[in-house]
Amino acid sequence: MRMLGFWIFVALIHFSDSKLTQHHVTCGSVLKLLNTRHEVRLHSHEVNYGSGSGQQSVTAVGDKTDSNSYWQVDVLERNNSPQCNRGRLIKCGQRIRLMHLVTRKNLHSHHFKSPLSDNFEVSAFGTNGAGDEVTCTYLENDIIALLVVSTKCLSHR
Repeated sequence: MRMLGFWIFVALIHFSDSKLTQHHVTCGSVLKLLNTRHEVRLHSHEVNYGSGSGQQSVTAVGDKTDSNSYWQVDVLERNNSPQCNRGRLIKCGQRIRLMHLVTRKNLHSHHFKSPLSDNFEVSAFGTNGAGDEVTCTYLENDIIALLVVSTKCLSHR
């Protein structure tokens, strides 16, 4: 299984299977995705890749206050249509979509090589529901890994 060009790990967020915790995520939640090993956050802005997909670039930044690092959680139903009932608890393993809050584009991955590594490119693409579906897997200590369903790319540390 190939890895995403960016290692997406979320610290202090718990995708609960049974009860709410103080760090629960619900449909419509806005969050920052933190790589716990490198202390960088998933970031995007209106700059497209010059190669590969040519879509909006997704990178990492260390600045905790960066306003281009916010992502909103949306739930996907079985027919892949968004179905967000605000406040609905997101469970681990549930299919979601992550939308960049500023540009309104969805997190996406490709089988293009990342211009910065030997991993797959991560981009932001589409509006009004277009984009990749993602599932989360609970690892340990409130850390999750994300799997992009269409490319079978798994985030890594």
